[in-house]
Amino acid sequence: MSIVIPVLNEENQISDILETARSFLERRGGDWEIILVDNASTDRTPQSAEPFLEEKRIRYLRNDTNRGKGYSIRRGMLEASGDLRLMCDADCSASLSSLPHLEEALADAEVAVGSRLAQGARVSRQQPLRRRVVGLGFLVLTHLMLGRLTHDVYCGFKLWRGNAARAVFERVTVDGWVFDAEALAIAQQLGYRVREVGIDWTNRPSSRLSIPDVLLSAVRELASARRAVRQAASVRPATEHSFAPSAEL
Repeated sequence: MSIVIPVLNEENQISDILETARSFLERRGGDWEIILVDNASTDRTPQSAEPFLEEKRIRYLRNDTNRGKGYSIRRGMLEASGDLRLMCDADCSASLSSLPHLEEALADAEVAVGSRLAQGARVSRQQPLRRRVVGLGFLVLTHLMLGRLTHDVYCGFKLWRGNAARAVFERVTVDGWVFDAEALAIAQQLGYRVREVGIDWTNRPSSRLSIPDVLLSAVRELASARRAVRQAASVRPATEHSFAPSAEL
C-alpha cells in the first residue's frame, strides 16, 4: 500500500497527518509507504516533517515551485511502488477508516472512488452552503464536458491498482485540481472499471480552495482535459512504461 499525500504550508498539521497515516498502516499490516509531496511550501512544513523521515518508508518529495495539486498527485502516484495506491488529501485522516471498503471494491474494479454522496457515506461536517452550490454547478459542467463519471468526482480519497494508476497518470495533463476528473475519464476510456464507495468524511474548516476564485482557470483545465481524454480513447494501456522517477528531495 502506498499513500500519496499532497501538502502545502502544513507546518501546524503535518505531524498529525503523518502520525495518523503511519499508525493506520501499521495496524493494517503488510508492506507500506507514505509519499508526501510538498508543493513548494513557504512555511516550516519541511522541518516539521523531518523527524518522520527517519522511517525509510516515509518519503518526502518537494516541488521546486508551486505546480498545483494535480502535478503533486501525478508525481507521487508515478513514484509510488505499491500494488495499491491511495490518493489522500491532507485533510483525509477521518476517511482512513473507510479504506477497507475501498479495498473490497477493488475485487472487481481497478479504481475505487471515495464518495461523500454514495450510499453509506457519513459526513460529520458539511462544506459551507455557498461552496456546495457552486461545486454542484461545476460538477454538472464536468459531466457535460467529460461524460458520465462518478457522482463525487472531486473527493480527495481514491484507491487505485498500481498498474491502472501508472497507465492513467502517465496520460494526465492537468496540473490543477480538475486532474481528478481527467484521471477518472481517462481510466474509463482505457477500459478500467471504476466503483464509487461511500466513506466517512469531515470538512476541514481551514480548506484553502475557493471554487469561485479558481472557476475560470478550472474551466480552461476542463477543456484541456477533454482533449487528453479524447486522445486516450484511441490508445490502449501500455504494458511497459518509460517513466523514470525523478530524484527524491
